[in-house]
Amino acid sequence: MRTDTNAAAEAVASGRPPRVASRVRSNWPLVMVLWGLHAAACLVLLPWLFSWTGVAAMAAGVIVFGQGINLGYHRLLSHRSLKVPRWFEHSIVVVALCCLQGPPIAWVTTHRRHHRDSDGGADPHSPRAGFWWSHFRWLTLGETKTIEAAAIARHAKDLLHDRFYRRLQRQPLLPLAIYLAHAALFFAVGSGIGLVSGGWAAGLQLGLSLLVWGVVLRTVLVWHITWSVNSLSHVWGRRPYKTGDDSRNNWLVGLIAMGEGWHNNHHHDQAAASVQHRWWQLDGTYYVILLLRALGLATDVVPQRHRRRAGRKASSLP
Repeated sequence: MRTDTNAAAEAVASGRPPRVASRVRSNWPLVMVLWGLHAAACLVLLPWLFSWTGVAAMAAGVIVFGQGINLGYHRLLSHRSLKVPRWFEHSIVVVALCCLQGPPIAWVTTHRRHHRDSDGGADPHSPRAGFWWSHFRWLTLGETKTIEAAAIARHAKDLLHDRFYRRLQRQPLLPLAIYLAHAALFFAVGSGIGLVSGGWAAGLQLGLSLLVWGVVLRTVLVWHITWSVNSLSHVWGRRPYKTGDDSRNNWLVGLIAMGEGWHNNHHHDQAAASVQHRWWQLDGTYYVILLLRALGLATDVVPQRHRRRAGRKASSLP
């Protein structure tokens, strides 16, 4: 019997999505969540649910909650490009959980697998198997717990030392509960403000507006921004570095993903906290890291490769 890795390798070579092996099944609960939230996001088209407060919450939320993924899951946990106090690290992870992208151990495992064999047979989401495969279809297939455990042990062993992360991984309803709790908070805050300013009807309207705009639509937008790094940034853009994969610098993704779209830069130097190699390659996530360092919350910020080499060379001089 072929393994899922061999099947994926054949798929990458042939340019088609991997054929699902017998030990891989469709993740129907996740499929329902994905399409359900996309359908719910269409409620923003109802005039009664519109409010400028909801629009502002959505716009701010894409940035703030998006940093839970960019800063937290990606640069902090996956690449250890900086260090922060444990309480603050856990706080960033809670923010990331409000993006409904799974627990940190699973996310980090997938991302490190991607870097280990980028655009190769073991890459979970290479566009060589199809653009839409890399964008979201790979998410709709779930591996067995045995395969997950083996992958975790290989790629995210460091996170297993943290009791909080182990609990989030072993209790899948806990991340969902955190997401639902934050959604309820948005609704409660909006209802309270509307109730005070205009009565029960206004409270219901503003509460639902914040829920639909500030939670549902924002979640879907952050999903597509994250997925675009896997898809668009491996298909369109410039490749100043020969990284052995298809990673590219995509200026559009760079803007909407707070720097993550300078993906070829990142694959060239995965450890660095910054992906800004030119002055015009804005890296909003790195600016947040600099702010945290100025506030004393971030330490051991990993500089870019040429600076690391210069530092090692200087320290070796007599």
